[in-house]
Amino acid sequence: MPEPASLDASTLRPLADAVPAERRTAAIERRRQALDDRKRAFLRMVSHELRTPLNAVIGFSEILSKELYGPLGSPQYKEYATIVHDSGLKLLKLVNQIVEIARLEGHVTDIEMTPENMDEAFEDVIDALDAQIRQREVIVHVVAQGTLPTVLADSRGLRTMLTNLLQNAVTHSPAGGVVHVAAARIGGEVEITIRDQGPGVDSAELPRLLQPFEQGGAILTRGHEGVGLGLPIVDLLSRAMGGRLKLSSSLGAGFLARLILTAA
Repeated sequence: MPEPASLDASTLRPLADAVPAERRTAAIERRRQALDDRKRAFLRMVSHELRTPLNAVIGFSEILSKELYGPLGSPQYKEYATIVHDSGLKLLKLVNQIVEIARLEGHVTDIEMTPENMDEAFEDVIDALDAQIRQREVIVHVVAQGTLPTVLADSRGLRTMLTNLLQNAVTHSPAGGVVHVAAARIGGEVEITIRDQGPGVDSAELPRLLQPFEQGGAILTRGHEGVGLGLPIVDLLSRAMGGRLKLSSSLGAGFLARLILTAA
C-alpha cells in the first residue's frame, strides 16, 4: 500500500500564509460593512432630525400665510409668514442636497438600475420646474420629443440629475431665452444634452464647478441663488450609475451639459 505523500515545510508555508490572508480580507470587509452601516444610520438620523422641524416650519407658516383659520390682523404678519415659508423651502432644499452629497461621497446611496424612458423622465422634470420656468420666462425645447431613447439608470437618481441640470440652465438663461434639451443613442450609450443661452463661464472654471459649494461668477456679483451643489451631485450620481458628466462653456456662449449614460 503506497505511503501518503509527505508535506514538507515548503508545502505547508503557503497554506499557512493563505489562512491569515483570507481572515484579514474577511475582517476588512466586515469593518467596511460596519462603517457603511454607521454612515447610513448617521445620515438617516441627520436627515430626520433636520427635516422634521423644517417640515413643521414650512407647514405651519403656509397655514399662517394663507390665513386658513382666519385673518392674522396686520398685513405684515401674512407677509412675514410667507417669508418664513419660502425660507424654509430653501433651507430644506439645501439640507436635501447636503445629505445627498454625503451619501454619494460616502458610497452609501442605494442605486437600483432599471430601464428608464427619457420622454417620461423629461416630462416629470419639466412639470416639476414649470413654475420656475414660467417665472423666468424661459422656453424649454425638447428635441425629437416623443421618440427619445431609453437609458439604464436609477429612476430617482435620473430625475435628480435632470432636475439639477435643467434648473441650472433655466436659472442662468435670459428672459425669453431657449433651453435646448436632447437625448440621442450613440452606440451602447445615450448622450443627454442640455444647452442654455446664458452668459456662460470661462472654460478654465469648469473643473471647479464640479466641486461642492463652488459657483460660476464672483460671489458678490452673481445674480442667482444657490450654494453650488447641483453639478457635483450630478457628477457623483452619474459616476455611481456607470456614466459621466461633461461640461462645455465659454464666456458669452452659453453653457452645455452632456450627461452620458448606458443605453437600455
